Amino acid sequence: MTSWTELPLAAFDLETTSPDPHTARIVTACVLRIDGGDVTRRHWVANPGVPIPAEATEIHGYTDEYVSKHGRPHDDVVAEVVTELQAVWQEGRALAVYNGSYDLTLLAAQDAEFTIGGLVVDPFVLDKQYDRFRKGSRKLSAVMIHYGMRLDDAHDAEADALAAARLAWKLPRTFPHLAEFTADELMERQTHWYREEAHRFRDYLRRNDRDHSGVRTQWPIQATNPESEAA
Repeated sequence: MTSWTELPLAAFDLETTSPDPHTARIVTACVLRIDGGDVTRRHWVANPGVPIPAEATEIHGYTDEYVSKHGRPHDDVVAEVVTELQAVWQEGRALAVYNGSYDLTLLAAQDAEFTIGGLVVDPFVLDKQYDRFRKGSRKLSAVMIHYGMRLDDAHDAEADALAAARLAWKLPRTFPHLAEFTADELMERQTHWYREEAHRFRDYLRRNDRDHSGVRTQWPIQATNPESEAA
C-alpha cells in the first residue's frame, strides 16, 4: 500500500464570473506541476463571452475590456484546461484544489465529458474534517495563516493553486493519520467527509428555520439539482 503523499503534486485554480459553478464561466485558470523546488506553470485568460459582474471583477481584478483584448475563446480554454488536468492525472500526480467541488463542477458544467481521472486533494475538506471545531474563517487566505503560511495575492489563480498545493503538503504532516491513506482511500474518505459535513450544515439550518435547499452533498462534482443529491 502506497501513501498518497508519495505521489508528485499538481495544483489547479479558476477565477470566474460567478459563485455558482453550474452557471459560472472561466476568466482565468492555472495548472501547476510541482517537482521539489521546480514549478511548471500553465496559465490561461479566457473571454467568458458574457459580461463579468462588477462583484467578480472586484474579487479577481479582470474586466470586460481586458478579457476582450487579451482573453482567448472560452470553449478553447475549457478544452485546454480539461486536457491539462487529464494529463496531470495520467502522469500519476495528485491534484490539489481548494474547495475543489466548485472548480471541478464548473468544468463538468462546461464540458459534459469531463470526468475525474485521478486523485483530487481538497485541503478545504481535509481541514474541516481534521480541525472541525476551530472557529473562524475557512477562506483560503485564513487557512494558510492558520497553518503558518501566507497567501499574498488571494484570488489570483496561480497564487491560489500554489497555496492549495502547499496545504496538501502541510496537512498530512500536521495530521499524520492523513498520510496512511492510499489515493483511492483518500478519494473515498473525502467524498464521505464532504457529505457528512453537508448534512451537519443542513441540520443546523433546519434547527434554525433557515433555508437549506441549496446545500450540496456531492464531492468532487456536484449534481445540477440539489434535490437529485442524496437526502
